[in-house]
Amino acid sequence: MLRLERISKIYATEEVLKDINWEITPGDRVGLVGVNGAGKSTQLKIIAGEVEPTSGEIICPASLRIAYLTQEFEVDPNRTVREEFWTVFVEANEVHNGLHQVQLQMETADPEKLDRLIRKLDRLQHQFEALDGYGLDAKIAKILPEVGFAPEDGDRLVSAFSGGWQMRMSLGKILLQNPDILLLDEPTNHLDLETIEWLETYLKGLSTPMVIVSHDREFLDRLCTQIVETERGVSTTYKGNYSAYLEQKAIEREIQQNTFERQQREIERQQEFVDRFRASATRSTQAKSREKQLEKIELVEAPAAELRSLRFQFQPAPRSGREVVTIEDLTHTYDEKILFLGANLEVERGDRIAFLGPNGAGKSTLLRLIAGIEQPTDGKVELGKHNVIPAYFEQNQAEALDLEKTVMDTIHDEVPDWTNEEVRTLLGRFLFSSDTVFKPVLALSGGEKARLALAKMLLQPANLLILDEPTNHLDIPAKEMLEKALQGYDGTAIVVSHDRYFISQVANKIVDIRDGELHLFRGDYHYYLGKIEEERQKAEQEKITAEKAAKAAAKRAKQQAKKAASKAR
Repeated sequence: MLRLERISKIYATEEVLKDINWEITPGDRVGLVGVNGAGKSTQLKIIAGEVEPTSGEIICPASLRIAYLTQEFEVDPNRTVREEFWTVFVEANEVHNGLHQVQLQMETADPEKLDRLIRKLDRLQHQFEALDGYGLDAKIAKILPEVGFAPEDGDRLVSAFSGGWQMRMSLGKILLQNPDILLLDEPTNHLDLETIEWLETYLKGLSTPMVIVSHDREFLDRLCTQIVETERGVSTTYKGNYSAYLEQKAIEREIQQNTFERQQREIERQQEFVDRFRASATRSTQAKSREKQLEKIELVEAPAAELRSLRFQFQPAPRSGREVVTIEDLTHTYDEKILFLGANLEVERGDRIAFLGPNGAGKSTLLRLIAGIEQPTDGKVELGKHNVIPAYFEQNQAEALDLEKTVMDTIHDEVPDWTNEEVRTLLGRFLFSSDTVFKPVLALSGGEKARLALAKMLLQPANLLILDEPTNHLDIPAKEMLEKALQGYDGTAIVVSHDRYFISQVANKIVDIRDGELHLFRGDYHYYLGKIEEERQKAEQEKITAEKAAKAAAKRAKQQAKKAASKAR
């Protein structure tokens, strides 16, 4: 269907892709993985025809229709949802606008001009029919419920919908194009868990082959049929989902290491024989023979050194008291919306709590209340009275950095008594090395800013971490290092994240924000999912029981009415 052959891409400052070879066939869902800057999005742009490769070629039929869902959803907030969907049909739109203009001109035209306009109108109508213009409304009406919209939503403004719903619009627009291949670049960015799970289910139901760039490991696990890893500009393909890729890569690496070590031992043994008997009168011929054999050996390469990844641990801090945060009868409103109504929660030392809930449920607001940045409308949100030292990482922490400062100065200004060497050592653990420490923050990528913001937060010891979307802009290796650091952290952590894999690795308790209340689950993410499923099944059974009871009551009432009517006769 589509194949990338020996693709390379060289920019003015660096070679991003060196030797990319992989293909997508009918039914494939390919996940592209690699560290930030490895060239994943570049590969999507090359496939989409937005970027030309330096060398190599894309082999595919000329008629292949490729649709590309970018990280930024391209919608106009001032259009209605239906109008937004209509923009997909570019040629039909132009003809439709032409028809409208002709009809307006006909209202004031003199007889001679009117005759010309009628002929033009007729021509445009035939053109519109040829483009199936009169059937496009029906296509839009069909796609709206498929991506979750009610029929009446078609007349609402795009601006009335959240980012998650705007993603659905963008996806719906793409599907109206009937693509042969679907390209998805970070489709789960900024979506809440409910919308991510909807998207997973929806994409699974499509037969369209797709290529996915995502740092959401759970998303890759549930969707992908193969993984293409890009490392040092070279691609390697692994069959199966993300977990299968990790297993295969570990096995391959171990096999290669063992083979390399075994060959090195054998070479050493043979070289020892050659050195020992090269000058021997009786065995020099044998030694020379073995030396020639050594020269012909095809050397096994040692496994490439692991790419440098983020390394850090949280600063040790004094032990807090048992009670770390108390939330009591919390009522809080935001922009006239009631977020919390009589909510209660006790956070204890050692808890690693993940707050879950849809966008707009109040997760970030709750963290700001705990951090003392906001005050509750009513009720109490208090830190424990015994030695609680908080550190707050806000969702837009990376954007809050001073853009004019250098990376080095950003850290140095926080700890002026540190030597340059100490600052550079810390920054080195966050992958800032050589001249990158002198780059202005303005020139950093989103991932680099996120790493710098984390490094800055580490400077002061804290026994209560309040983390709002700490994995935003981090690639998978950086997320893994943050997970390990939190797993080894002996303080208390409160986290908001849409990354389910991250939550499953770090949280030992879950708080579900529902209907203005805080529902505590005393177990990890998988325990929470089990309990939610139990609740769903129980509610479904209660609904079935209620429906049966209603039918039985209606049947009895009907029978009684029959008896009463019979007696009356």
